[in-house]
Amino acid sequence: MDAHQLRLDPLTGRWVVVAEGRRYRPAAISLSSEVSPEDPTRPCPFCPGNEEATPPALETYGPTGSWQVRVVPNLYPAFQGDAPMVSVSHGPVFTQAPATGIHEVLILSPNHEAKWSDFDAEQSRVVMSAIRDRTEAHAHSKSIRYSQTIVNQGRDAGASMAHPHAQLLGMSFVPRELADEQAGFARFVGGCLLCTTVALEESIDSRVLFTNDHLAVLAPYWSSIPFELLVIPKEHGPYLHLASPDALFSVGEAITASLATIREKVGPVAYNLVFHSSPYRAFGNFHWHAHVYPKLSTLAGFEMGTGVQINIVSPELAIEVLTDGPRHLAVG
Repeated sequence: MDAHQLRLDPLTGRWVVVAEGRRYRPAAISLSSEVSPEDPTRPCPFCPGNEEATPPALETYGPTGSWQVRVVPNLYPAFQGDAPMVSVSHGPVFTQAPATGIHEVLILSPNHEAKWSDFDAEQSRVVMSAIRDRTEAHAHSKSIRYSQTIVNQGRDAGASMAHPHAQLLGMSFVPRELADEQAGFARFVGGCLLCTTVALEESIDSRVLFTNDHLAVLAPYWSSIPFELLVIPKEHGPYLHLASPDALFSVGEAITASLATIREKVGPVAYNLVFHSSPYRAFGNFHWHAHVYPKLSTLAGFEMGTGVQINIVSPELAIEVLTDGPRHLAVG
């Protein structure tokens, strides 16, 4: 490939710079710990036996007398209440609205040391079932327009707790990233943007990490950060909570395999895992999916000032590294 390229992300309509030569700068790529620091004097509120340290569970998954996944309200919610989304203007440039919604924590395992990359098939299925069920519960709220499931693994990814957990945020508005993706699907002519992406990537086979009858895991052509992955179920559907069990559980197992591969080939890096499902009661084409964003580089002034990301590891090189290809990547 050319040393420097602009690539268009069709999901968001934003340009990405791929500039592999910049990875040779000192400390251009560095590992960020996938483990968050802990206070050894404070018991973990997410561990078995400390259930009273959290609000009462909304849902518990697992055999009687124990649990595999617990869902609890977040003690420090970003969104709460059920007031309607009504904006109020306090002048020409001061507009506000109530931050109503739902903020929940999914405790992904009773094992304090486990990470999604460690989950066996059964645990990942229980986790995906919990995400599905809670997302569906949010769909019944008239004030919630969109729900977002995220996993922040490691302090550099935004995690404040080491115990494996996810957050589910139901909000009364559609955030910019999802609105941009909705527009990307609407702009695409000739079917579904992600169904077409999977078919083309499988025929080229230079950016595919895993593929089977149910899903594909790709380093997308428009990757904006090193080792970014896109997990796409092959079953077309806009909503995660309405996906078939085969599609849902295959995505969970593929996330385990993908994160384990990144840990093995690159290192124990912090990451963000983000699920994108269509906003509730939305019209138009959409295809639910998941993004994996490893934390191997830092946003600098150019990225912050322009909104344009510079990726110093092309998706083609990323797949070579992750699949034992001929090229080596030095990580400091």
